[in-house]
Amino acid sequence: MAHRKQRNTYSRDPAARASTRDGVGWHAGRWGLVLAGLAVAARTALAAAPAADPKPLDGAALFAKYCALCHGAKGQGYAADHANALANQQFLTSATDPFLGWAIAYGRPGTPMAAFGKDRGGPLDHGQVSKLIGFIRSWQQSPPIPVPEGLIRGEPARGEKIYAAQCSGCHGPRGKGKTAPSLNNPVLLATAPDGYLRRAIAEGRTGTPMPAFARKLSAEALNDVTAYLRSLYRKLEWKTVPETPPPITQIIINPKGGPPRFPPLREGLYVPVDKVRAELVRGARLVLLDARPTSDWMLAHIPGALPVPYYDVDAMVAQLPRDDTFIVAYCSCPHAASGQVVTELRSRGFKNTAVLDEGIFVWMERGYPVTTGTGETAPAPTPAPAPDR
Repeated sequence: MAHRKQRNTYSRDPAARASTRDGVGWHAGRWGLVLAGLAVAARTALAAAPAADPKPLDGAALFAKYCALCHGAKGQGYAADHANALANQQFLTSATDPFLGWAIAYGRPGTPMAAFGKDRGGPLDHGQVSKLIGFIRSWQQSPPIPVPEGLIRGEPARGEKIYAAQCSGCHGPRGKGKTAPSLNNPVLLATAPDGYLRRAIAEGRTGTPMPAFARKLSAEALNDVTAYLRSLYRKLEWKTVPETPPPITQIIINPKGGPPRFPPLREGLYVPVDKVRAELVRGARLVLLDARPTSDWMLAHIPGALPVPYYDVDAMVAQLPRDDTFIVAYCSCPHAASGQVVTELRSRGFKNTAVLDEGIFVWMERGYPVTTGTGETAPAPTPAPAPDR
């Protein structure tokens, strides 16, 4: 039986719970999400959003279209890029509606989890986000468990050592993510109370690779790891993002160039980042497709790449050349969204197609150029700070 009653709703006025930390609170909890620079109109729109939809199946089609690619058709998780299990009961009983809403609308910047809210250039309005929350909530089988929202006292220095020994193998050094979600992400840390983090560490996620540490670590050690994760928080400055990308003025990069000299595609599908970069510099004629949600394209994309999100290929297909110009799609997974786009193109008769093998994050790590949706040079990703001593 699904449990619908929640302590908070996504529609709660964000201005009513301003953070005492360093900005405007958009989460009904202790840690406010820093949204410096966002338009007042965006905050007003969110405040007016409806609560989680009482008819959860209304969100099923939305989930299938936007979420199942990575989170799995039944929310089982790990379908692509180790996306978390949304149907996990420990997760559902401790995650509030606002927490889910912020994750959907604002994503996890710097990870494959894009922002899907229209405020950030994504496809979903607040009513649709609420319907998704309702559908995800329909998997919940037990009543919600209250999660303390206050600060948990611990020693970050001790927690750092425990984290390195027990957690970094999956969550990566300093919480940057590896085969498990990023824990240093500023949106996560701004919207997840310490009690949520501690409970996840203690109880784990049954049926996933995340074990429970309650019997392995003392209460003090659990507090220390929680304090260490909290020390990784960094302020994230937000810029206003247009809800729609600017008009596309050029489809083909280097339209007068010759075909790219790619080596044989790995598995008949994948082309290395370095080869694509070399051919672009050489002046090869190419089309690049950014298969991520448009919000990610707005933040940073390879110059000349077209926004063709995996959930809306039809919008661009008619404009693509059918003269054997090579088309390369990329994403950040690094293959799920781009692979879906290329599969769709091949089914429609586009033969010369490939997936950028390592994805855009490796492209950026190589120092290759990226630009924003407004044509500015995109900033480099911000590393997590060193913990306070």
